[in-house]
Amino acid sequence: MEIYQMWIIAFFLTLILTIIFTVLFSKIKGNLFEDIRGGIPRGVGIAPFLVMVLFFPAPYNYLIAIIGITAFIDDIVGRKRLGSYMEVGQFFRGIGILVVMIYGYLIMGPVAILIALMVQILNIADMQPGTACFTVIIMSVVSFTILTLFNSPSYYIPVLLLLICLGYISQDYSGYIMMGEIGNHSFGVALGICLALVSATITKTVAPTAFYPVEFIIMLLLFIITAIIIAKLREETLRYYLTYYLHIEEPTFGDFVMDVLTGGGLGDLFRRLILENEHPVIKNSLLIKLGGRRLVYNPTKTKKSNKKDVLNKSNPLADDEEGFI
Repeated sequence: MEIYQMWIIAFFLTLILTIIFTVLFSKIKGNLFEDIRGGIPRGVGIAPFLVMVLFFPAPYNYLIAIIGITAFIDDIVGRKRLGSYMEVGQFFRGIGILVVMIYGYLIMGPVAILIALMVQILNIADMQPGTACFTVIIMSVVSFTILTLFNSPSYYIPVLLLLICLGYISQDYSGYIMMGEIGNHSFGVALGICLALVSATITKTVAPTAFYPVEFIIMLLLFIITAIIIAKLREETLRYYLTYYLHIEEPTFGDFVMDVLTGGGLGDLFRRLILENEHPVIKNSLLIKLGGRRLVYNPTKTKKSNKKDVLNKSNPLADDEEGFI
């Protein structure tokens, strides 16, 4: 199959499967149907997931399959508790992340750690309609451009990811569907693979004798740039969330980036385990600018606001699916 034929098929197959799963999950309901804004099918990200597994080259598609399957368990099971600190879905997603790190390390080396952690920042991006997709689109274009400039034969992979995303995005951006964990986790690992290919291509040219450390540094820079883009796209909702829900006064852009990097259930779990009942107060101006207050925000110690009180505040973004977790 010619590359351009694969691109076209991937786009239209994603478009068709998105429609099919939207209708199907609307009928099935349960945990695959979120009861907000009149009801929204959730987990429709299974459509791009299936296309990515089908068209991404091996062994990269194995990494996507691993994280997608464990994430879909979370979508199906819902928010059932597993002990005091964790949910059943979070446990399976954590297993998926670890397997991606270990198996990915055998395939791609240390950058596999960052590929797996892309799950975190795409998960946070997906808390606002369309943001995860826009992030994938932006960074896919960046990846394609760099790979093309370096004459890499892998240039077709970010184009493939871009077209799969375009086949899915319209209803997600409008807020009529939600990709769920299977969607944002799959997109996260797939985008991480593209960024790793970029890192490897640049390193082979500029520092082949110190390949793994230089590749990791370049990948880390791309990882942080992706987080910054997400923070910028979500700036308004993050300002509201950090101010009224986490009670961080006058949050800085560093706080927004730190929320993308360490927010959500996974970050809160580590904060609980490390800080226990402590809640450090950050006063240093530089640390405040870098997001230190968000980094040490401890949900165990901090008095939580009532969710209804937060949603009832006068704010046009109050009905957004910000992660109250």
